[in-house]
Amino acid sequence: MVLNYIWIAFFIIAFVVALMKLIFMGDTAVFPAMMNSTFEMSKTAFEISLGLTGVLSLWLGIMKIGERGGVVNALARMLSPVFTKLFPDIPKGHPVTGSIFMNISANMLGLDNAATPLGLKAMEQLQTLNEKKDTATNSMIMFLVLNTSGLTLIPVSIMAYRAQLGAAQPTDVFIPILLATFFSTLAGIVVTSLYQKTNLLNKGILLTLLGACVMVAGIIWAFDQMNKEQMNLVSTSVANILLMSIIIAFICAGVRKKVNVYDVFIEGAKEGFHTAVRIIPYLVAILVGVAVFRASGAMDMLIAGIRWCVELFGGNTDFAGALPTALMKPLSGAGARGIMVDTMTTYGADSFVGRLSCIFQGSTDTTFYILAVYFGSIGVRYTRHAVVCGLLADLAGVIAAIGIAYLFFS
Repeated sequence: MVLNYIWIAFFIIAFVVALMKLIFMGDTAVFPAMMNSTFEMSKTAFEISLGLTGVLSLWLGIMKIGERGGVVNALARMLSPVFTKLFPDIPKGHPVTGSIFMNISANMLGLDNAATPLGLKAMEQLQTLNEKKDTATNSMIMFLVLNTSGLTLIPVSIMAYRAQLGAAQPTDVFIPILLATFFSTLAGIVVTSLYQKTNLLNKGILLTLLGACVMVAGIIWAFDQMNKEQMNLVSTSVANILLMSIIIAFICAGVRKKVNVYDVFIEGAKEGFHTAVRIIPYLVAILVGVAVFRASGAMDMLIAGIRWCVELFGGNTDFAGALPTALMKPLSGAGARGIMVDTMTTYGADSFVGRLSCIFQGSTDTTFYILAVYFGSIGVRYTRHAVVCGLLADLAGVIAAIGIAYLFFS
């Protein structure tokens, strides 16, 4: 329901802003720009879905092999002590636990192409446990907030963009991104748990969160010992080796269980094609709404208003130049990426604003895109507190990113 109101607001606000620009500023190009953006983004939404078809087919085929080979069930049993606390609605040892783990792992490694199909598979499995098929369950919401908070350990693509744009040290945002995305995820877990009245003082959850903190600290220390070439090589190699190892492990498990691996892969791949077709309307809806809001100039006005408020209270507004990336990220990953590149081109890759835009890009994920695609793939219409929790996690990530950027680069 919240997503419905937000989607309506995109169009109404955009129309009002455009009308004001036409009447009071004589801007005759604003309405053509808005209409052009609807056509362009509709085409983009279809192209994204078309591009996902192959990836979805590949990874849902691999996941089907993992299921038949027993790997997913083994992961589910191993993670049950923690997941039964964060996801109390999921029966102990249910295969969806393994799917959720695989999705979160892919997100942490920055493997977006692998994470999406794994996430869609998890949503399908969660839907089988849902008594009200059109309403999001607590487990679905917790899972999506973990996705939208964007926990990423290795932001390879961001470092690659920085290198292309001439950054003296492309990897200098690595630790700030890691810290900001960790705070975003932690905030997402806490806020969602409070909404769902989950006991965070449980021993299993506390140990898991402590373990995550230690792991993040260890990664920060390890990468701090490397130069930029070593960091890029290690991060890229680890991500790709791990991904290929998962594929080989699933195939070997299938062979050990005497599964016809090829036929099982084809069976799973067919599901990928149908899923890609189902999400097209939801992609078109959310991306067109975002495009109209941006083309009308409403996004620019919002940023100007934030800058004015900060100046009114005597605050430092150096961060304002990077805000377009932060505001666009929950709406569109591609849009935020384009704004990040534009910001680095305008201000310089090694400027405070340029670095902060990179931290914004890596600290959270595309909340509305994820909610629209994941819920849309299983026909959920009533999202309950998913949007609120996702946006609060995003806000925590943005605030953390600003503070960390001032700490590291001011």
